[in-house]
Amino acid sequence: MSTVRESPQESSRESPRRREVLDVLRAASTPLGVAEVAARIGVHPNTVRFHLDALLAEGRIERRTDEPAGPGRPRTVYAPRPGMNRDGARSYHLLARILLSHLASAGDGAQAAALEAGRAWGRYLVGPEPPFRRPTDRQAAARLTGLLADLGFDPAPEGDDGRAPRRIRLRHCPFLELAEEYGQLVCSVHLGLMQGALAELGAPLTAGRLDRFATPDSCLAHLDEVSSPA
Repeated sequence: MSTVRESPQESSRESPRRREVLDVLRAASTPLGVAEVAARIGVHPNTVRFHLDALLAEGRIERRTDEPAGPGRPRTVYAPRPGMNRDGARSYHLLARILLSHLASAGDGAQAAALEAGRAWGRYLVGPEPPFRRPTDRQAAARLTGLLADLGFDPAPEGDDGRAPRRIRLRHCPFLELAEEYGQLVCSVHLGLMQGALAELGAPLTAGRLDRFATPDSCLAHLDEVSSPA
């Protein structure tokens, strides 16, 4: 049996050896001990123990105590954590296309629904200002720019020095392929997200317009002052 230590690369979550240990546990009809796993894959028990500890820390397996039928010490055994296998590929892009195509089938109301969905998420994502504190236009624009950066839009504020920007150039779209296919809906979500965030902050600004692909490599959000109530 091999007693070679695992390299730093193999000690990661995606280590082939660790996956092999997990596969052995999943294929077994009953929980297995360290020696049993080691025998099935042909490695030293210390190597198996190393990977079992890592899998426990990752929450992918559980450790149990197997009481002996007769005299003897209890045995520690391991089994996969119950539930669906979380390995393998995800297809969130396909899910997004399914949902967008369904929304598009709503006809004239689809764009308004997308805008409102974006507003709701904008309010949720930005978080409110402290009570009785309204941000200035510059502070609000900075909070919005930070949120857009966190979401992957690579925003670049544009405006005169010393004043709040009146435009924010979005140099990256984290949903580019979907925006190319369902532009009006995806961009409505983005516009609503900005509007909802600014409204939640109680900002004196709102996102009045989003120019889709204003240049070949960017979109352009326009910030407008909010009219004071009469």
